[in-house]
Amino acid sequence: MPEGDAVYRTAKRLRAALDGRVLTRSDFRVPRHATADLTGRTVLETLSRGKHLLTRVDGALTVHTHLRMDGTWRVLPAGGRPPPGDVVRLILGNAEWLAVGVRLGMVDLLPTAREDSVVGHLGPDLLGPDWDAARAARRLAVHGDQTIGEALLDQRNLAGIGTIYRAETLFLAGISPWRRVRDVADLERVAALAHRLLHANKDRAGTITTGDRRPGASTWVYGRGGRACRRCGTRIGVTELGGAVTEATRPGSTRARSPERLVYWCAVCQPE
Repeated sequence: MPEGDAVYRTAKRLRAALDGRVLTRSDFRVPRHATADLTGRTVLETLSRGKHLLTRVDGALTVHTHLRMDGTWRVLPAGGRPPPGDVVRLILGNAEWLAVGVRLGMVDLLPTAREDSVVGHLGPDLLGPDWDAARAARRLAVHGDQTIGEALLDQRNLAGIGTIYRAETLFLAGISPWRRVRDVADLERVAALAHRLLHANKDRAGTITTGDRRPGASTWVYGRGGRACRRCGTRIGVTELGGAVTEATRPGSTRARSPERLVYWCAVCQPE
């Protein structure tokens, strides 16, 4: 699932193509809004909220979308052709550009005044103007019996973090994903570290947490199951969070059933 930095970049592309322009094409290909028509309305602004996207148009309406696992927004010239088949969920176009939502996980059209019904549950946005590490820490602290690995992925605590930044944040903080939240000494430091990592990557494609842009060298532990830890040489573990704690013998050897929930860690650098 795209994480907060990727969704932030998607919002930036949509802003460049849609904001301030009158819609000449509006095509909702989801049953709930199949008859909705936004043509003639001006797009006011597009922004990200955690992993959610909000496109506000005049008339006090908001288009809410979420990419989930496979969704993307593609921006094409106005004369471009959307992908064939039934993968397109939404098209918004103007005289210059065509924004095509492919395999979107969520598509909603609602009054702007009711945006809280779709994003009001979210915690502080790691890349938003409301970011507050102390508030995120307080939300995390409520779940003292939960593992920190699970709590970080709960978007109600802090919005925008996913499996990549969870793995990298906890490695850099020296904290095991299985440590209970109540046993993490400085939750605000953990939240601030996650923010720093996402913020450093928000304007560039790909995730670089090591500072090394070379292929295969950009992350500390994520995607490196079975390989040597860059710090201590211990083999990086990979499994599903909540499953058996096992050490992978080589990259890709895990049999975990939910790749989007895989957790990577170094048992030496991140002791329980």
